[in-house]
Amino acid sequence: MTRRRAPRPAAPAFRTALDRAAPKTLLARVQGVWAEAVGERIAVIAQPVSERDRTVVVNCTDAVWAQELDLMQEQLLAALREQLGEEGPQTLRFRVKDARD
Repeated sequence: MTRRRAPRPAAPAFRTALDRAAPKTLLARVQGVWAEAVGERIAVIAQPVSERDRTVVVNCTDAVWAQELDLMQEQLLAALREQLGEEGPQTLRFRVKDARD
């Protein structure tokens, strides 16, 4: 019987387990890359919350941010496509976060 001399790193095993457990939806993929794609500043004030027909709905903290991000939509979609390829969303829809969300 052979014994290992040193423990193996756990990070690859955790990454594999997370990849297997993660939902395989467009929304889950967008949420997984959102902060990296759009930047931390935007990620703090806007979060993707739902998806339908390749349109991702993003909750924003206020109407000013929703309007600003709507104007930046093409840049944000390009950043998401860079992360996700052609499997990214076709459209983003920004709304003010409802108190019930």
